[in-house]
Amino acid sequence: MTREFQRGHKAKIGDLTAGTDLYVGVQIAGPGLTFDISCFGLDADERLSDDRYFVFFNQPKSPEESVQLLGAQAGDSESFRVTLDKIPPHIRKLSFTAALDGAGQVSQIGPGYLRIVAGGEEVARYSFNGSEFSTERAVMLGDFYLKDVWRFAAVGQGFDGGLEALLKNFGGEVAEEAEAPAPPTTAQGAPGFAPPPGAAAPAPSFGAPAAPAPQQPAPDFGPPQGAPQAPPAAHPPTAPQVHNAPTVAAPLAPPGQQPPAPPGQSVPGQDPYGRQQTVPGGFPGQQAPQAPPYGQPAPPPGGYGPPPGQPAPYGQPGQQPPGAPYGGGQAPAVPQAGGPGLGVVLDKYKEAPTGQRWTPQNSKLIRVDLGVDGQPVLARQGSMVLYQGKVDFSYKGAGFRGRIVGNATGQEMQLMRCTGQGQVFFAENSAHVHPIELQGDAICVSADSVLAFDESLQHEVRRIEGHGIPGGALFTMQFQGTGTLVVKTQGTPVVLPVTPTTFADANAIVAWSAASQVIISSQVSLRRHAFPGHSGETVNLQFRGAPGNFIVVQPYEV
Repeated sequence: MTREFQRGHKAKIGDLTAGTDLYVGVQIAGPGLTFDISCFGLDADERLSDDRYFVFFNQPKSPEESVQLLGAQAGDSESFRVTLDKIPPHIRKLSFTAALDGAGQVSQIGPGYLRIVAGGEEVARYSFNGSEFSTERAVMLGDFYLKDVWRFAAVGQGFDGGLEALLKNFGGEVAEEAEAPAPPTTAQGAPGFAPPPGAAAPAPSFGAPAAPAPQQPAPDFGPPQGAPQAPPAAHPPTAPQVHNAPTVAAPLAPPGQQPPAPPGQSVPGQDPYGRQQTVPGGFPGQQAPQAPPYGQPAPPPGGYGPPPGQPAPYGQPGQQPPGAPYGGGQAPAVPQAGGPGLGVVLDKYKEAPTGQRWTPQNSKLIRVDLGVDGQPVLARQGSMVLYQGKVDFSYKGAGFRGRIVGNATGQEMQLMRCTGQGQVFFAENSAHVHPIELQGDAICVSADSVLAFDESLQHEVRRIEGHGIPGGALFTMQFQGTGTLVVKTQGTPVVLPVTPTTFADANAIVAWSAASQVIISSQVSLRRHAFPGHSGETVNLQFRGAPGNFIVVQPYEV
């Protein structure tokens, strides 16, 4: 049975199929458009550190043949064979992309898809069309990524620029004036493990199922005839030289000490009797300037720079007349070539280009990519710090009953609804942010620790019974469904497994798995409050549950 994916949806491949030899088919076409469909094998930093894992028309397979380009067949514009158990450990993600070869925009395409076939049966399909894009010239379709197990994510992220821009985005380089090798001739005939052209023979275990309808002509895939193609290169550019500053000779005497004077001569800054001289109008202890050698003009009052009209010695600032612009009317010195430029310094702060729906930019900032798949985002009011595109923000009310419950339990959330097309960045008070992906399971989080979440998640107030504490109970929010919840913490949290001896301060706990059993261990009593020296730990929560349950605690008490 085929599982339909929408943009931003994710799933474990093990939940789709038990097989590891997969067929990936891509259908994307438009009138007068030609696409280059490729696969990027990326490392843990999502960079193309090894250009042999860039599988495209000029390089149809990876070294160990874990990823192979099969060509157009079974109604697909392009197809791949992916053998998961052959992928080397340093490859952590396979990103399937389509880039325009020539003029046009991705918004001109018709309905397309990316599908996964295992055992001759289609197990997953992500469908898209041109209305989801605008002026982009490439699109990141879907990812296979390793996160304890191999998973699949429907990306559908538009990208400005063509195949060369995608290659540079993933850290590769395009060599100049390189002669392209001849296109592989094996694409003329169907490989042995590919689906047959007709429906007479059944598809092999890792091939695509035979097309139920006559095969549609695929767009002309491949480089133009006679046009040289540049193979990729994964060598990073040479680091800039940062040691070109002139050498400055230092005095031989230790800092703060004057060198000994020859016999019969006085030390500069002292009179002949060894007493410290003072600059007229200066502060006590300030040394007087040394007299210049014979035939040279005296320095200006205060000793800051050369005399008027004289150039400053190399490496020393000149005198700046009062009221003159910086440098006495002269332009400041430009650093010599070799120093790090502004782009090099700011490169580590660039926006993360992963293309996922939720993407942490750093430990305190997260970005969500809004699409046209009908999945708005709910976020804490005032948490938006930046957005790009056409995004609408509206107030999300909890209703009369929700306000009553929120006020009574302390779990009221002031939310805004974000819709449209674009990217929105969320942060709050420099708190650490942590996206938690839910796949039908549930988690309990305090309302104060919620930053944003997909509107598809269901949330409600949950009561924790307890005796001996004010009010007789504690409350929390429970989130359940399929989507992403972004939790914020003060400082870096710790995640602990639930054991029979796991206790946590009720003011420091952030979240826990909803399947855990929570027991309140109260230390409130008249005796403890009647005497000084009380520990201050009044309400603790004890957690119990089967293996796999967890709690999240922050190094901060609310």
